[in-house]
Amino acid sequence: MFLWEQHCCLPLRPTARVAELARYPLGSYLSVNVGYSAQTKDDSLALLHQFRDEAGRDPRFRLVDRVRDIGAPEVISLAFDLEDSRPLDGDLDNVELFYDLGVRSLLPTYNHANAAGCGCLDTDDTGLTGYGKELVRKLNQVGMFADGSHCSRRTGLDLAAHTGAPMIYSHSNFAAVWEHPRNITDEQALACAATGGVIGINGVGIFLGRNEPPARAERVAAIADHIRYGVDLVGIEHIGIGSDYSFDGQEFNDEIRDNPGAFSESYTKWGPLQWAPPEDLFGGSDVPGLDDVLADRGFTPAERAAVFGGNFARVAKQVWRD
Repeated sequence: MFLWEQHCCLPLRPTARVAELARYPLGSYLSVNVGYSAQTKDDSLALLHQFRDEAGRDPRFRLVDRVRDIGAPEVISLAFDLEDSRPLDGDLDNVELFYDLGVRSLLPTYNHANAAGCGCLDTDDTGLTGYGKELVRKLNQVGMFADGSHCSRRTGLDLAAHTGAPMIYSHSNFAAVWEHPRNITDEQALACAATGGVIGINGVGIFLGRNEPPARAERVAAIADHIRYGVDLVGIEHIGIGSDYSFDGQEFNDEIRDNPGAFSESYTKWGPLQWAPPEDLFGGSDVPGLDDVLADRGFTPAERAAVFGGNFARVAKQVWRD
C-alpha cells in the first residue's frame, strides 16, 4: 500500500544519515524535518544541502519537485518540512528559497509564541499576528502547505480562516480522544477540513496516551482510535498519516530533560517519549501493523488507501506548484 508520511525527523545535526530512512517501505513518500525554533536560516539550509546530497548519491531515494515525481515502487521519495517559521529569519522571500530546495510544508510556530503567532503550550493565545497572516498568504502564493501542528488552537483556526488553499495538520491527534495541549480540538479539525485539508495522525506515545515502553501494539491501536474518531468527525477524505517518528529520539528526550521549561509538564511527566517506528506501523515486526488493525476494524481497502496516502497526495496536487 502506498504510504504518504507527512512528517518524520532525522537528527538536526551533521551526524544525521539519510540512509536511516530506508526503514520505510520502498514506494513511500516521506516529508523530513529540516528545522524548528532552534534553527536559523543557515542551520536549516546546511541540513537541506546535506540531506539532498546524501539522497542524491543513494539509489534508494528520489528527491521530489512535483507530485508526479512520487510513487515509483523502487525508491523512497523525499521532500522536506519546517516546524517553525524561525528559519525564515523574518524574510518571507525565504519561503521561495526553501521551496526551491524541496521544502513543501511549514508551520508558523513550534509550541511557543514567535513573530508569526502562538504555540500550543502558550497560556495566552492571541492567534496569528499580522506577520503570520502575511506568511500564510506567501505560503499560498509559493505553493507550500500551511501546517497547524504545534500551533495554538486560535492560531490553527486563524490559519484555516486566512488560507486560500487547503491547510494541513501534518502530525496532530484529537484532544477529544486524549486530552493533551498538542492535540487539536474538534473545532480545529472541522475548520481544517472546511479548507479541503488533511489531518495526519501521529504515533507519539504522550499524544496517544500510551507512552509505556512495552506498549508497542497499544500505540498502533491508539493510532487507529484517532483515525476512527477523525473519520467519524470530518470524513475519510480528511485523514492521513504523519507519524512524527523521530530517528533522533534519544537526543529529543535529552533535550526535554535538560530544558524542561521549553516544553511543559504535559511533556515531561510521562517519562522518556516513545514512538511507533516504521516497522510497527507498516510491517516488518511482531506487532500487528496499522493496515491490519484498520482492516480488522472494518476499513475497506479504498478507505485504507485514502488514509495511507491518497488524501495527502490529493491536496498536494491542489497546493504544490506543478
